[in-house]
Amino acid sequence: MAKTFGLLELAQRNDRIFKAAIAGAIIYACAVLAVAPSTPAQADALVLSLRDTTGISDQLLTGYGETHLRGAVSRLRPVVNRPAYDKYLKEKNCLATAIYFEARGESQLGQKAVAEVVLARTRQADRPKTICGVVYEGAHRGSRYCQFSFACDGIADRVRDRGAWSRALRIASATMRTGGKVNAVVGNATYYHANYVNPSWAAHMVKVATIGTHVFYRERRRM
Repeated sequence: MAKTFGLLELAQRNDRIFKAAIAGAIIYACAVLAVAPSTPAQADALVLSLRDTTGISDQLLTGYGETHLRGAVSRLRPVVNRPAYDKYLKEKNCLATAIYFEARGESQLGQKAVAEVVLARTRQADRPKTICGVVYEGAHRGSRYCQFSFACDGIADRVRDRGAWSRALRIASATMRTGGKVNAVVGNATYYHANYVNPSWAAHMVKVATIGTHVFYRERRRM
């Protein structure tokens, strides 16, 4: 008899719990309906209208699983420093041009050596401080003053070997990244010439290395 009474009490207790759960569910449903928007839901896509202050047209970014949003951003922060990046690209292009026209027939080591010479010259007190300035130094004054023969040979600088140009760009980028100082091939060499010529200035220089058809020099240290 006691066992039967215990089961009856347990059933009554569970019935009260069940009723309380039903009541809670009804209250929650009413609350959700009260705060739900009265307009039908838009398609499950996120659409942001972004407008900057420079007059560039809207850009639409879409994604799924989000409600429809539309807004305006007054100003967008650029991903990169555009002027600095453009300057970097110009400098890299000048260095790659020197590599391509001066040494594309050389090994990658020989091409890196030419790039190092250009960068070493930017660190000299009496020379231009930019790569482009060094590569085209004296070009506006005629072939007699040119530092790199391709800049004044009167031949249009057209790239015809795309593979060699891509290689020159890679070497230029890698050499610029280290300033030409890490794993340097020719140290602080600032001059070179082809091995089939014998310029008078070479006698006053210190020979650093011979790579392929080029001989590299640095200036003698002043006492």
